[in-house]
Amino acid sequence: MKSYWLLILIVIGFILIITGFVYNVVFAGIPYQDPPPELVARYNMHATIAQTITTTGIITMLAGIVGSIVLRLLRR
Repeated sequence: MKSYWLLILIVIGFILIITGFVYNVVFAGIPYQDPPPELVARYNMHATIAQTITTTGIITMLAGIVGSIVLRLLRR
């Protein structure tokens, strides 16, 4: 049985990217125009969380892609 851990890593990364995008749309949304400081702080918090989720997804997906390329090159 083959090991599909690199493919699973790519899929998890893709899911995290989509999750970060959806979180950004649902919770952060479009920034307010001339908001009070409380809303700015809330928006910044949610935007930071969404960015962290998306960045983690990109890094995970790239690790899976690079790992599969390296593994394929080593098998030759």
